[in-house]
Amino acid sequence: MKNTNSIRNWAEDDRPRERLIAHGASALSNSELLAILINNGTREQSALDLAKEILKLGDNNLNELGKQSISTLMKIKGIGEAKAVTLSAALELGRRRQSGALPQRPMMNTSKQIGEYLRSRLKDLMHEVFAVIFLNQNNAAIHFEVVSEGGITGTVADPRIILRKALEKNAVGIILAHNHPSGNLSPSKADEYLTIKIREAAKFLDIRVMDHIIVSDEGYYSFADEGMFG
Repeated sequence: MKNTNSIRNWAEDDRPRERLIAHGASALSNSELLAILINNGTREQSALDLAKEILKLGDNNLNELGKQSISTLMKIKGIGEAKAVTLSAALELGRRRQSGALPQRPMMNTSKQIGEYLRSRLKDLMHEVFAVIFLNQNNAAIHFEVVSEGGITGTVADPRIILRKALEKNAVGIILAHNHPSGNLSPSKADEYLTIKIREAAKFLDIRVMDHIIVSDEGYYSFADEGMFG
């Protein structure tokens, strides 16, 4: 039986694809944009209906939706693996567009600028990761990399790996970063100890540790702003 809920079979006013062409993407609602990615619905629900169900997974918030796994998306009847993968890829592209590529935002001069950049890269992750921004002598970011991944409550970063990568990138400065999926921005004693350990080791290589930034949905915490780097 022909699927009557395919987008191309909707009434003209209800076709988000045609509306996008005629009026631009900004004229469409979140559910309409998702419906275009879904492409077709089921016998019971249109693509737009499915899109509205998907939005509910994130409490109608795209930032929250971006945290959902492929398996969670597939819990909605009518969303198979292919559609879930498409949606996940689109949400990741949105996240990367928000964060911007390093060549477009190279200067890392303030904790606010660094914190915003890192939040856009790390805040949606449901597990903790440790990342490093590598800098040249002008404080321009030349590389960003997640150097270790952990569980929901923590991760371990190896100073040797971090400093080896800094030498490979010819970096003269680094910014340490990790996320707190719990939302709590307060550093732990382990965070403080690791920061001191990496700073002391980096001194022997003439590499400056400029800051350690913790990010979450709530914002960011800068070790330098709080006076730890004196």
